[in-house]
Amino acid sequence: MRLAIGSLELAHPVLNGSGTFDAIAARRAFGDALLEDFPFSAFVSKTITPEPRAGNPPPRLYETPSGMINSIGLPNKGLDGFLAADLPQLAELPVPLIVSVMATDRAGFERLVDGVSERDEVAAIELNVSCPNVKSGLIVGEQPAETLALVSALRERTQKPLVVKLTPNTADPAAVALAAEEGGADGVSLINTLRATALAPGTGDAWLGAGSGGLSGPAVRPVALEQVRRVAAEVSVAVIGMGGIETARDAAEFIALGADLVAVGTANFRDPAAGIRVRDGLRNSVVEGQSLDLNLRSN
Repeated sequence: MRLAIGSLELAHPVLNGSGTFDAIAARRAFGDALLEDFPFSAFVSKTITPEPRAGNPPPRLYETPSGMINSIGLPNKGLDGFLAADLPQLAELPVPLIVSVMATDRAGFERLVDGVSERDEVAAIELNVSCPNVKSGLIVGEQPAETLALVSALRERTQKPLVVKLTPNTADPAAVALAAEEGGADGVSLINTLRATALAPGTGDAWLGAGSGGLSGPAVRPVALEQVRRVAAEVSVAVIGMGGIETARDAAEFIALGADLVAVGTANFRDPAAGIRVRDGLRNSVVEGQSLDLNLRSN
């Protein structure tokens, strides 16, 4: 295992999935006790965009068997609002801060990377490449050539580690990951949510306000494991595996298939201590000499 993303060294392998753990709200709820035993070795912010976004119309969530469909739509304060209001509070966390960014064109990404890269509080940047390129109409993260062009351009603008968040909604995620590595990424994270929809009972109409959303939770874990296996076999940069991790055993499966780090996502909505359980379960297995061989108790 490699507990680092480029030059960013981490104390243990458990991160949060972007947008799944509101550290600012959690500190309001739990006070400084949150800082004394923070679940994650680095904190990944909610994805920010160049301008403020209100997000998608409600309803935004739909529970499925062993999963959840979300259509939240990246509500955020925009770059300027994030730097003014959120960054000072996130800088008080006891772990490095990774800021997640997304735009619909290169200029937007450049503005975001420039804006957060110059701040000492930011340790690394995650590029959420799940939006269409407004010029080509292609989803950047589904096209190796688009991914390569974007990451190459952004790599020249910052010395901070870059993580590319991969979409599972592509025929060959390993090819996209290789393109990200060629462009200068220090790591890749996968998987993001799977495209999904849900119908309102008795009507046949879409339940979610935006019509569709992204499926996450244990239901996607087998897909995530296979994609992590394929990607980890091809790239030499750090691989952050995620998708339905709820226990230390779940995390150990990702690590066994080549992930260097793991991220807890949907489980945080139900249990704010999910990251602590996963972290401590992995740590205890090593202390007890099990060495992540999957003989973990289901904690």
